[in-house]
Amino acid sequence: MTDSFPDIVMIPVVEIDRLEEHNSFGTFGALRINKSVFCATLEPADLLNKPNVSSIPAQQYICIRFLSPKFGYETFKVLDVPGRTDILFHPGTEIKHTHGCVLLGQYWDKFKGNRALANSGDTFKRFMAVMKDVKFFHLTIHEHY
Repeated sequence: MTDSFPDIVMIPVVEIDRLEEHNSFGTFGALRINKSVFCATLEPADLLNKPNVSSIPAQQYICIRFLSPKFGYETFKVLDVPGRTDILFHPGTEIKHTHGCVLLGQYWDKFKGNRALANSGDTFKRFMAVMKDVKFFHLTIHEHY
């Protein structure tokens, strides 16, 4: 008898630590996978969970692998956000790219004088590569501001 289970994929622990919120530039945080910082995040400001323009409430969610018809690639979708649908993880540099979703980038930077994310496209690809065998994960969002 063996102690290994080759068909079982470990479900990663994914967390967003929101570190700074500023209404004109968005909400900035760090995404951790299994307790290690993976990348920077950008979400809209907290506008009381208003669809397409607000960050989602800080709490716990389930995220599932999802083929986005809008973007044409696989990503992860955040489920069961009250009053909201289609909240995705995707690349983008500025708050105007969020549309109520979570943007991933290598680090925070400035773009045209505004706070932004750098190297977002490559960071998103790296995120999906790390999560290649993951069908769903548990997401916890913490606020530290």
